[in-house]
Amino acid sequence: MGLGIKGLTFLLLLVLLVLCSNVSLSDARSGKHWRQNRASSSTLLRRKGKGKTNNSHKQYGKGNQDPYQPSPSTSPNVPVNPSERPVQGKGHPAPTMPPPSSGSGHTLPSPPPPLPPLLPPPQPPAAQSQNTVFNVVDFGARGDGVTDDTQAFEEAWAAACKVEASTVLVPSELEFVVGPISFSGPYCKPNILFQLDGTILAQTSTRVWGSGLLQWLEFTKLSGISIQGSGVINGRGQEWWTYSDPNDDDNDDVDAYNVELEKMPQIKPTALRFYGSSNVTVTGITIVNSSQCHLKFDSCQGVMVHDLTISSPENSPNTDGIHLQNSKQVSIHHTNLACGNALINSIKAKPTGFRTKGKLKTLVQVSEVIFALCDAGDDCVSIQTGCSDINIHNVNCGPGHGISIGGLGRYNTKACVSNVTVRDVNMFKTMTGVRIKTWQGGSGLVQGIRFSNIQVSEVQTPIIIDQFYCDRTTCRNQTSAVAVSGVQYENIRGTFTIKPAHFACSDSSPCSEITLTGIQLKPLIVPQYHLYNPFCWQAFGELSTPTIPPISCLQIGKPSGNNVMSDYDLC
Repeated sequence: MGLGIKGLTFLLLLVLLVLCSNVSLSDARSGKHWRQNRASSSTLLRRKGKGKTNNSHKQYGKGNQDPYQPSPSTSPNVPVNPSERPVQGKGHPAPTMPPPSSGSGHTLPSPPPPLPPLLPPPQPPAAQSQNTVFNVVDFGARGDGVTDDTQAFEEAWAAACKVEASTVLVPSELEFVVGPISFSGPYCKPNILFQLDGTILAQTSTRVWGSGLLQWLEFTKLSGISIQGSGVINGRGQEWWTYSDPNDDDNDDVDAYNVELEKMPQIKPTALRFYGSSNVTVTGITIVNSSQCHLKFDSCQGVMVHDLTISSPENSPNTDGIHLQNSKQVSIHHTNLACGNALINSIKAKPTGFRTKGKLKTLVQVSEVIFALCDAGDDCVSIQTGCSDINIHNVNCGPGHGISIGGLGRYNTKACVSNVTVRDVNMFKTMTGVRIKTWQGGSGLVQGIRFSNIQVSEVQTPIIIDQFYCDRTTCRNQTSAVAVSGVQYENIRGTFTIKPAHFACSDSSPCSEITLTGIQLKPLIVPQYHLYNPFCWQAFGELSTPTIPPISCLQIGKPSGNNVMSDYDLC
């Protein structure tokens, strides 16, 4: 038993000696390997560093170091190039960042602050169009007064149509012959400017007009369209007009002229028309010699016309200056309108076509003289059905037919006109001054009309309401009429050559709420005219001040019945 214990103890001691010897040998070998590896790494670093001491500067900037590497004072021999770091799996453990030590004087720099969230890159400013001015000459227009330039105008418009706030330029000192053309939307960009500095001449070839067209230059379904400049639109209407007079004894030259006129269609075009457009401006230009109406706005809203000149010769037939229809918020000011000579050369008993019984026989006899058909000229401004919020001021009108609302209700139609102001207007040698005219058989209402500060000179009849309007030899007598209510006449002064005022209203729908203030009209004796006193029929209202001459025929108060109220419902 004793030997067994001693032998066992000896064996245990021997095992312990062997184990201790192995541990010391392992530690010695490990230290040698570390020293060799450290020495080789330092040698390699020194070799690569020769002549390339600026590598770290290039990467991190002068005087800066990689914030994720140990401080040089702590590990001077650790490579700073990431490509030289030991890689895991290649026999070299990956270096790890030691925790910051306290009190050792060697702390790692704090990590950089987090980057702000990425923002979308700034968009470059929208490149402006290199060409927003489209000169018709650049599209092939000749401007020689002979060559047909219609296609060039069409192509210039097509290009401008694609660019917002673009300009179509018609340059000065050139004459462009253009046939019927439509500058149309609705897919055009808004706010296009048509800069007219040259002259546009209507095409006179019968081939381009076919059986007849209603307009020559047309702008349709546009927003913010403007026409401005110092140029001229010449309709060359003499190619359509006839100068014949059946009572003229010398017709030889006229007949020869009419043979040439037969080539042109009977339908005559309006020179310049806007349809279905908003925010329309026409300024500065001149329109002359249209075959019919010079300037027309149909179904437009927000119209501004100013510093415009319209002119046609004395014997031009039915050449309205400005024609408004189904349009709202229209302003016309500082404009000169001369639409032919409306003076009648001689008094001729020519019936107007309306006939009634009883007292109106007197009206017929008087009207046969006053409203003798005058083929020359037409209204300076004509306001038709569907118009409201119309403001006309600082306008010179004459010669012509004056400023008219109507004719309304033709062919038994309904007509509505409201909120019209005509003020600060000069009229010279016009057939009428301010007029409201309606056809028999119509329906609807004219209301909220104000004529103020109208200066008339040699005007045949300055003030007219005519619910029996007829422009033919005969018109069928009918009962219904477009009602007229709420018409103010203020400060209408000057001279007349036939009659100061004429109110011919319907029996079925009398005129109501007519107000006369500051009316001072003096007769001017002209050899070919006969002077008449004021005339009233079924006209009701009030005299706010005495009139010169007295208009005592106006019935004070309101008409009996409820005819006017029923017409209010129609509009």
